[in-house]
Formats: sequence, C-alpha cells, structure tokens
Amino acid sequence: MKSRSESLIRLKKFQVDEKRRQVAQIEMMIADFERMASELDQQIEIEHTKTGISDVAHFAYSTFAKAALTRRDNLLNSANDMKGKLEAAQDALAEALEDLKKVELLDQREHQREATEQLKVEQAEYDEIGRLRFSQR
Repeated sequence: MKSRSESLIRLKKFQVDEKRRQVAQIEMMIADFERMASELDQQIEIEHTKTGISDVAHFAYSTFAKAALTRRDNLLNSANDMKGKLEAAQDALAEALEDLKKVELLDQREHQREATEQLKVEQAEYDEIGRLRFSQR
C-alpha cells in the first residue's frame, strides 16, 4: 500500500510541476508580446517624429509606421489571447494542487491509522506482560 500511495503522490507532484511550468511559460510569452508591442510603440513614435505625420489616414503616412501598428496590434491581441490561456492554466494548476493535497492527506491519515494500530498492538503486548507478571505473584 505504501508504494502505491507514494507513487500516486509522486505522480501528483509531477503533474503540479508540469502545470507550474505551463503557467510560467505562458506568463513569459505574454511578457514577451507586451515588451515587443512596447518596442514597436517606441519605433512608431520615432517614425511620427521623423516624418512629422501622426495621422494614420493621411495620404503620406509612413508605410513603416502602418506595418508597425499592425504588428503591434497583432502582438497585443496575441497577449490577450494568452491571458485567457493563462487563466485556464492557473485553474488547472489550482486543481492539480488540490488533488495533491487530497492524496497527501489520505496518505497522512493512512500513516496515522497504521501508527494507531501499531500502538494498540504494543499496548496489548504490554497488557499481556502485565497480566503474566501479576499472575506469577
């Protein structure tokens, strides 16, 4: 029984670790997308300053700035999509942690039950020794 519960605990810990890695990976992706979008914002501002035109509808608006705006918007949309995935991954992590705690509690209760049973056996042995000593008097 011990090896089964220990194996189950190891499995649950592995699942928790895997969920943590997924959450961290998604958080890194979101941060990267937001960082790249911020860099594009800076490049767009530089282009606006350089050309003197910041109106996207203007006929002489920079094609580089238009392309950078599109890329920035795509990155921000991707970051928002990843935020939804992040919430799902965090929920999965919380569920995996709950499962691990349940298994650990069950294992702890089993150990306590075994210890209690062992104490009962020892007490019965001591009682028997006491009865034998008392009967020999």
